Amino acid sequence: MSAKHVLALSGGVGGAKLAAGLAAVLPPEDLTIVVNTGDDFEHLGLTICPDIDSVTYALAGLNDTQRGWGVKDETWQAMAMLKALGEADWFNLGDRDMGMHIARSWRMREGESLSAVTARLTRELGIAHAIVPMSDAPLRTQVGTAEGWLDFQRYFVAEQCRPVATGIRFAGKAGAKPSAEFARALARDDLGAIVVCPSNPYLSVDPILAVEGVRAALEARKVPLIAVSPLVGGTALKGPLAKLLGELGQPVSNRAIADHYGDLLDHLIIDEADAADAGDLRGTGLSVTVTGTVMCDAGDRERLARVALSAARIETG
Repeated sequence: MSAKHVLALSGGVGGAKLAAGLAAVLPPEDLTIVVNTGDDFEHLGLTICPDIDSVTYALAGLNDTQRGWGVKDETWQAMAMLKALGEADWFNLGDRDMGMHIARSWRMREGESLSAVTARLTRELGIAHAIVPMSDAPLRTQVGTAEGWLDFQRYFVAEQCRPVATGIRFAGKAGAKPSAEFARALARDDLGAIVVCPSNPYLSVDPILAVEGVRAALEARKVPLIAVSPLVGGTALKGPLAKLLGELGQPVSNRAIADHYGDLLDHLIIDEADAADAGDLRGTGLSVTVTGTVMCDAGDRERLARVALSAARIETG
């Protein structure tokens, strides 16, 4: 059996772009996309899974590329009515997006797992590739601040990342295990590579690594692990990564990204704007590819996916 299956680990917006690129160049049987659920939360009686939805919308061609999140051609009538009724409006839900949350929430209340619901919804949207949650058990990201621990969405959306971060932890069910599809992907005989999409290492990838047994499985792997750096030109295109690194006492650099992943990382792909970082990174024994990592359209996504797969010696059609 040839080792050709690819396991992708992804957060939201940036990760979703590369996940879509990988899905465009790999057949469904050769790709499993495992998505961070540390951002998930309950809001207005609905189960919200922002990163799963970002990946789903990207693969379904429904994502709003201008806004960077949510569904394209969105309307906001339900949210306007909720606000008029005095309900919380700090987390904005579009009408089409709310349909996703309603479908997920009532199915889960009927007893379906997050994995089963995700498989159902992605299938209904015509997605053939496997998009799976990191775990069916809750494992929620919290950010430490001077005012105490904030749930991720409260920190990220309501507070707009303004509080100074003093730490990060993952709260929830003790011993949260990988979802069944995630566990199967890790154990596949034909696993050929693991690709870490350009997501925030602390807020999007670390929750996946915090799932019981995942870090140990990656440490014991016999295939390359390739990460695409989320930094471009010494900063993050979106999100709080640069601010977070500084507040946690780390330089805003590709070296900090590489050091954070440590021995898990075999190969780092960095943007051409950061080409000067390559020598230092290679001096640590790390393999490095310098290329354009900004993904503005489908062509960019597919090209970067092929670069990542080439680094792993995975052939594409």
